[in-house]
Amino acid sequence: MASLVHQAAENYATLSMEEEQAIGLRRLRRVREQAAHYRLSAVILFDPVNIRYATGARNMQVYSARNPARFVFIPVQGPVVLFEYRACEHLSAHLDTIDEIRPAQPIMPLHSGYKHVRHQQDFVAAIEELVAQHGVNGRRIGIEATTTGAVLALANAGFEVMDAQIPVERARALKVPGEIDMIRSSLRLTEAAVREMEEALVPGVSENELWSRLHQKLISGGGDYIETRLLTSGSHTNPWFQETSEKIINAGDLVAFDTDAVGCYGYYSDFSRTFLAGDGPASPAQRTLYALAQEQIETNIELLRAGVAFREYSEKAWPIPHPYQKHRYLAVLHGCGMTGEYPIVSHAGDWEAVGHDDDEVFLPGMTVCVESFIGHEDGGEGVKLEEQVLITNDGVERLSTYGYCDRLSACQRA
Repeated sequence: MASLVHQAAENYATLSMEEEQAIGLRRLRRVREQAAHYRLSAVILFDPVNIRYATGARNMQVYSARNPARFVFIPVQGPVVLFEYRACEHLSAHLDTIDEIRPAQPIMPLHSGYKHVRHQQDFVAAIEELVAQHGVNGRRIGIEATTTGAVLALANAGFEVMDAQIPVERARALKVPGEIDMIRSSLRLTEAAVREMEEALVPGVSENELWSRLHQKLISGGGDYIETRLLTSGSHTNPWFQETSEKIINAGDLVAFDTDAVGCYGYYSDFSRTFLAGDGPASPAQRTLYALAQEQIETNIELLRAGVAFREYSEKAWPIPHPYQKHRYLAVLHGCGMTGEYPIVSHAGDWEAVGHDDDEVFLPGMTVCVESFIGHEDGGEGVKLEEQVLITNDGVERLSTYGYCDRLSACQRA
C-alpha cells in the first residue's frame, strides 16, 4: 500500500480570537446604526452571510442560504438573540455578539409539512415578545431571506415590515477597523490557490479538473467555498458566464476564470485572470483582447476616488469599443466584503434601468471589484480580468496582487 505523506497546510487566518471578537462587535454596531437610520425597531436576518457579518455565527452556510432554518434578532437597543438550527446551539456559545441562543422554529414546509403554520405562529410570538421588551421604533422591523409565509404572518400581526437587506447592505459597505486584515488574509489564501491551479494548467487537463485545484487549496487553507463555476477555456470563454465543464483544455487556449471564493473569516476573494495554456506564444488576436481588458481595468481603477458620484464614475469609465459591447460584463464594478455587495455600478448605457440615485458616492472604507470582460460579438475567445481594491482617503489601495499573464500582457504593473 502506498504511504500517504501529510503536509500541514499553511495557516492564512492569523488573527487571535480576541481580535476576531472585537471586529465582530464593530460590525454589529454598524448593523444597529443602519437599523436606527432606517427607523427600525429591529432587523431579523436569515441570510447566513448577513448573520455571520452581524454576529460571527457560522453554521451550514450553503445549506442555510436556500433553507431559512436559522435567524438572528438584532434590536436597535437590547439583547441579540440567535435562533439556531436545533441541536447546534453550542456552535456560537462563545461569541460576545450574541446574548441569548434559542432553537429556531421550523417554519419551512420542508421541515414540518402543514404544521409549519403553527410554527410560524410561534415565530411571530417570539418576535412579538422581543419587540415588546426592546423595541424603540414601535413595530417597524426589517426582515430578509425568509419564507413568504413568515413575512405575511408578521404583516398580518400588525408589524410594519421592510426589506432588511437595505440597511444591512449599507452597513457592510463601509469596512470597520480590522476587516481589511481579514480580507487580505482571504485574498492571500485564494492567490495561493490560484498559483497552484496555474501550475496545474497543462494541455490535456479538463476544465473541471483544473477548477478542482482551486477548491482543494482553498479548503485546506481554511477557506469555506466557491460561489460559482466560472473557469472556461478556448471558445468556451466567450460569451462570459458559461460554466466550467468536462471540456479538455488544448495548447494555445485562453483559460479565463473568476475566483468568487469565500476564504478566511468568511470574506470574499474576488479577482479574475486569464492564462494561456501550453508553452507557445500568444496570437495577435489574444494579445489584442488582453490589452483591451487590461486597459479597461487600469483606466477604471485610476478613476476611483472617494467623493466621486457613482453616476459620474460610470459616465467617465473606459468606453468599451462597439464590437465588444454586446458581451460586456454586467457592471463596471461592484462592492465586495463577505460576498459581492453594495454598490453595483452599472455601465452608463444601462443607468436609467438599473443605476443608483445621483447623490450616491464612493466613500473611504469601501472595497470594490473593478470588472472587465472583452469578447467580440462575432465569437472567438474572450478575456476576463478583475481587481479588488480599497477606497481610501488618498485614492485606492489594490488588495488583489496576483500578477497579469506575461505572455499576454504588453506591460506588467508594479
